Amino acid sequence: MTVTFQGATQTLEGAQLSVGAKALDFTVVKTDLSPWSLKDAGDTVKIISSVPSLDTPVCDMQTKRFNKEAANLKGVTVVTISVDLPFAQARWCGAANVSSHIVASDYNQKDFGRKFGTLLKELQLLTRAVFVLDKDNVVKYVQYVPEITNEPDYDAALNAAKALL
Repeated sequence: MTVTFQGATQTLEGAQLSVGAKALDFTVVKTDLSPWSLKDAGDTVKIISSVPSLDTPVCDMQTKRFNKEAANLKGVTVVTISVDLPFAQARWCGAANVSSHIVASDYNQKDFGRKFGTLLKELQLLTRAVFVLDKDNVVKYVQYVPEITNEPDYDAALNAAKALL
């Protein structure tokens, strides 16, 4: 999989996931500094939104969109992950009124980034991607957005999640 940032090719660390793969558990840090892992979502359907930084326009739009959708998705755990520091994420969430889903940071060990193949080697940020996992953490939908500055296909991800309910 090749991704670009403003046209420049980037290297993704870790193996990219594909539909049918079993997602590995990972640990990230929530805005309150508590750890969060995939197992904390239990047997819900999961939408995982990976973004480079909440402080950029496209990441802002993507996170707000999934926050809006999360409010109406019963039985679905929605999480946005970036490498922004948890303090910055908490500040951004407060300013953006984002509270319907989990926002977490992979800044410390980049565990999510390596296990989901979203870590950009050159930038040490996460690439833009969306994953939908079933209740057993099997990947049912995945999109690694080819150009990081573009938005993902929200409807495809949301429809994939709704089909699992």
